[in-house]
Amino acid sequence: MADPRISHIDLDDATILWRNADIEQERQIAMFDLIEDNLFKPVRSFEAGHEGPYRLHLSVKDGRLSLEIADEGGVELETLVLGLARFRRPIREYFAICESYYQAVRKATPQEIETIDMARRGIHNEAAEMLVERLDGKVETDFPTARRLFTLICVLHIRG
Repeated sequence: MADPRISHIDLDDATILWRNADIEQERQIAMFDLIEDNLFKPVRSFEAGHEGPYRLHLSVKDGRLSLEIADEGGVELETLVLGLARFRRPIREYFAICESYYQAVRKATPQEIETIDMARRGIHNEAAEMLVERLDGKVETDFPTARRLFTLICVLHIRG
């Protein structure tokens, strides 16, 4: 029976040089939410009879995002590599707005926090749409899954 979803995800910890408590919380929430509810259907693997669920390992190698996809037993099915050049600006903007948001939560008025959070969601949504486009023809996914994956892609870009 087909089950096109991610059942396990991990990040290449060697890629992540540093993260603060706020970023760690974002990572944990994104990973938990992703496992709880996602649509992830790698086209080639699915058509070859591997209908899920999948294990996913994310890393950044030579400026490219590597998505290593395995079956439930850990047998590698395929690795997708995506150029990240188009994501550099959204990642940079997302980090900047997140930092403003974390500071605002500690000191700002509710209206200021809401304004910053709306801007943060806007950047996040645009980047998720871009990710859906980049995965087109490679992985069928939905918008909430792409949003959570973008959060994890950002975590992989933290340089301290």
